[in-house]
Amino acid sequence: MTSESKPAHFLQNIIREDLAEGRVSQLTTRFPPEPNGYLHIGHAKSICLNFGLAKEFGGECNLRFDDTNPAKEDEEYVESIKRDVEWLGFQWAGKAKYTSDYFDQLHQWAIHLIKEGKAYVCDLTPEQAREYRGSLKAPGKNSPYRERSVEENLDLFARMTAGEFDEGSCSLRAKIDMAAPNINLRDPVIYRIKKMAHHQTGDKWCVYPSYDFAHGQSDAIEGISHSICTLEFEDHKPLYDWFIENLPVPARPRQYEFARLHLNYTVVSKRKLKQLVDEGFVDGWDDPRMPTISGLRRRGVTPASIRQFCEMIGVTRADSTVDMGMLEYAIRDDLDKNAPRAMCVMEPLKVTLTNYPEGQQEMLKAPGHPVRDDLPSRELPFGKTVYIEQEDFREEANKKYKRLVLGKKVRLRNAYVIQADEVIKNEAGDIVELLCSVDLDTLGKDPADGVKPKGVIHWVSADSHVDCEVRLYDRLFNDESPDVGDKNFLDSVNPDNLKILSGCKAELSLAEAQVGQGYQFERNGYFCRDSKYGSAEKPVFNRTIGLRDSWAKEQDN
Repeated sequence: MTSESKPAHFLQNIIREDLAEGRVSQLTTRFPPEPNGYLHIGHAKSICLNFGLAKEFGGECNLRFDDTNPAKEDEEYVESIKRDVEWLGFQWAGKAKYTSDYFDQLHQWAIHLIKEGKAYVCDLTPEQAREYRGSLKAPGKNSPYRERSVEENLDLFARMTAGEFDEGSCSLRAKIDMAAPNINLRDPVIYRIKKMAHHQTGDKWCVYPSYDFAHGQSDAIEGISHSICTLEFEDHKPLYDWFIENLPVPARPRQYEFARLHLNYTVVSKRKLKQLVDEGFVDGWDDPRMPTISGLRRRGVTPASIRQFCEMIGVTRADSTVDMGMLEYAIRDDLDKNAPRAMCVMEPLKVTLTNYPEGQQEMLKAPGHPVRDDLPSRELPFGKTVYIEQEDFREEANKKYKRLVLGKKVRLRNAYVIQADEVIKNEAGDIVELLCSVDLDTLGKDPADGVKPKGVIHWVSADSHVDCEVRLYDRLFNDESPDVGDKNFLDSVNPDNLKILSGCKAELSLAEAQVGQGYQFERNGYFCRDSKYGSAEKPVFNRTIGLRDSWAKEQDN
């Protein structure tokens, strides 16, 4: 089913009705990440949804950084988020925005709530405040500071802002209802003291607004029509609406929730991803094993495949876990259609063609793609010595083995038919070279004797090739649910998540391989030149994904 014929999801229906009924004149959405880590595959769903809806309905989508907690934020994360959004194929309206852009206005609105008798400075410690808050089964109780006068609260908040009080000594709370069934309405904190510099505002502030206070008001300032977030914010919606109703905001956005992406064999908690980085399980946030967008990009995953994956899983309000196989299918499908072909020998075995003229080299041609005429053909140098995969030769084999066997024939891909005549071994008994004969009358046709070769194998020229390193990445976790229940997710790290092959030989065309360009290494899988390691003389290629799904079969064995 195409995306055009796919039934509309509930958010599309809501927006279509709002526009038709005139409740909004233009759709304006936003993607509001907190810059406290790199974006991951779960964020990709939100990005595709918010920017995609804006595009579909002729509206706009803002990129706004929810930067209310300087203790965990960094400019590095800001820049990485911008790169990720653009790489996925989206462009935000105007310049990137920050909640910190609105700190002055938010501070004025906090004073407005105090003057209205709807906010107060509370001297309870964080521990005491938790005790007073109650539980899901028991109501909370009022703070002893709840009935301070407006004048006292204004004075105390001014002194908080001036830096007179220590962190944790007091906070500004909204005065709502300590007996409310929804705990989020039990006098939530709207300003707290944090004596630290901010990556955007420097040392201007030592009090910072809470997410719940800042988010809806930032939406209102920007004229957001539909504030689309994940289901964990559903319980915060009454508080979102309370602030909108009790402040002189310039617009009245509405919040809508959808189910976040849960992907098996994966963790997407920023805290846990940071732990993987900090404890050296991976090589940074952009490690190709990470579910971060930058990690997927470095691995060779295409933005089109991520967009296709997000389209496939759809948008609902029902929580569910998506199988990793769906993402891998989308990646494999896009690369199969678009990745140029090339040959790379991972574990080389030298083959000398005894009857090929000494010193001669010819240039053979191979298609860039089996069905894409727009992708240029490749030139393959061919001479007396080539490399094949060690696993593509056996001295003896049964009829199921479709590769090179001693005394038998096989075709070199896009080249000639050869026959294995003799094996050369070292003192340890390991095969180090094959002596083969080549049938020079088999370029593009079968042997004249009518005996067809048993199979086709890939190869590279021993004299004209690219020395490279290949990194075979696999799933980072071998447990379908690595962080469910009481599990320590680190216990589920797959010990075989990376295999490095340093002596690989690639065809000459890969000397020009660009970072970010995916290739199908014929018979081996899809690969991408690494952006972090390697050199012009010896590039590093990362395996993006295999040619077919072998994971389930391997786990069953």
